Amino acid sequence: MPSTNTTTACPAHLRLDQQLCFPLYAASNLMTRLYRPLLDELGLTYPQYLAMLVLWEASPCTVSALGERLLLDSGTLTPLLKRLETAGLVRRTRDVADERRVLVSLTDDGLALRARADGVPHRLVCRVLATTETEATSPTATADLTQLRTQLQALVHTLSQALDTPVSAASANLADASPR
Repeated sequence: MPSTNTTTACPAHLRLDQQLCFPLYAASNLMTRLYRPLLDELGLTYPQYLAMLVLWEASPCTVSALGERLLLDSGTLTPLLKRLETAGLVRRTRDVADERRVLVSLTDDGLALRARADGVPHRLVCRVLATTETEATSPTATADLTQLRTQLQALVHTLSQALDTPVSAASANLADASPR
């Protein structure tokens, strides 16, 4: 049976290298892998780290507000929060004003973890840019990372609009934050 050369039979628009989704998927996968050794030191997974970042900004917050910031549904967020609670980093309680709402707050250990996590963003930038600490904080590197983050936030906003699920302003616009 003769082999079929599918490369010439495949239309250009169906080639992997022509897809928007694949570089996003690959970049996300690679970014998570770059974070892994840094977060292992903290005992966190990447999604747990993201949740902790939100809580370090504003604790307590409702589970729904946390899910909105992280673009996660409660089915994904609940097990993540249970693991953080088991680790002693967060506490979940019912809101006394509205018992339908669950509040997530940092414990003392969760707050203390912030100091240990302080260097993670900078160390990640150094790994990504394969540079020294001085080069990673140069105005050019900072501007490039800020521009990239702004473009990615715009893409998240566009994709959110395509799904008719608006992204919160806090999730979509972090331009004032330092490069991560």
